[in-house]
Amino acid sequence: MATEGCKRVVSTLFQQGVLVKMNNFRTVVSISLLLGLSSVSLVHADITDGNNEHLKREHSLMKPYQGVGTGSSSQWDFWGSTLLTSQYIRLTPDERSKQGSIWNTVPCFLKDWEMHVQFKVHGSGKKNLHGDGIAIWYTRERLQPGPAFGSNANFHGLAMFIDTYPNDESTDRSFPYISAMINNGTLSYDHSKDGRLTELGGCSGEIRNKDHDTYMAIRYSKGRLTVMVDVDDKNEWKECFDVSGVRLPTGYYFGASSATGDLSDNHDIISMKMYQLMVEHTPEEDNLDWTKIEPSVSLLKSPKDNIDDPTGNFRSSPLTGWKVFLLLLCALLGIVVCAVVGAVVFQKRQERNKRFY
Repeated sequence: MATEGCKRVVSTLFQQGVLVKMNNFRTVVSISLLLGLSSVSLVHADITDGNNEHLKREHSLMKPYQGVGTGSSSQWDFWGSTLLTSQYIRLTPDERSKQGSIWNTVPCFLKDWEMHVQFKVHGSGKKNLHGDGIAIWYTRERLQPGPAFGSNANFHGLAMFIDTYPNDESTDRSFPYISAMINNGTLSYDHSKDGRLTELGGCSGEIRNKDHDTYMAIRYSKGRLTVMVDVDDKNEWKECFDVSGVRLPTGYYFGASSATGDLSDNHDIISMKMYQLMVEHTPEEDNLDWTKIEPSVSLLKSPKDNIDDPTGNFRSSPLTGWKVFLLLLCALLGIVVCAVVGAVVFQKRQERNKRFY
């Protein structure tokens, strides 16, 4: 009975939007959401309670990293410079021209999920003399080396980039920078532009050379992609971005990769914990073949129409000559219409006044 009571309490907290973060099986409840005093920067989306019943071990990577290797029963494969230890999985050492990755061998058929990634980026390089970062993947392809943080740049699915070095010198964006990209294989991540032309959303975050743990949570549920970070050692999630209209299929693979070039860093994965989200779907959604869905996102405007501001957010692109012309034309037409209406009203009043004489 006590167990059932605990489950009911946890279920109630989950439905009320209590923010819970799992760290080595320690649960930290954000009281601010219970009091309704959370700030704009805090996450308002429901977060999984982190109970073992929601944890999907076949898609999770945790100490002591059992099931990692090249055997027939392994659930994770690694490639390149990846080094497996008892405390972390190092994708690249702090050395030049290294690439490494680790990939889940089990395809994920969950419609709604949340991935918690504990990572660490550190090295001897000073400011802007380190790179390049880590990518977290949910893609159709796996173990395919390439120029996008050590993996294929023309992927199918979702990529999260933790970019630590600004390749585009013209940007005012603050680095390190975390961004997302949805791809159906027709686009290519442009490393020289830090992925700005294909970016879905992003935020800046100080994640390098920290003495405390750094985390990122990626939540996909009912067409909504929410990314959160905990990098300030405050045991609370902060929203990075939240985008609706995202379509991702089932049957793809989770993975992580990293690369170094002329500059380098240690890029470590401490854990990747996958949680299943208990979400109800309509009968029409349940009858869909989710494996046939093409990765896509419905936006009011293309990311290519956006430019950066110093905070890393998007603002509308500047007015072009055609836009200025159309605005002036609309204003002129409005003036003409108002003048015509005014003249008609004035004439009607004049005629009405003549009848009284």
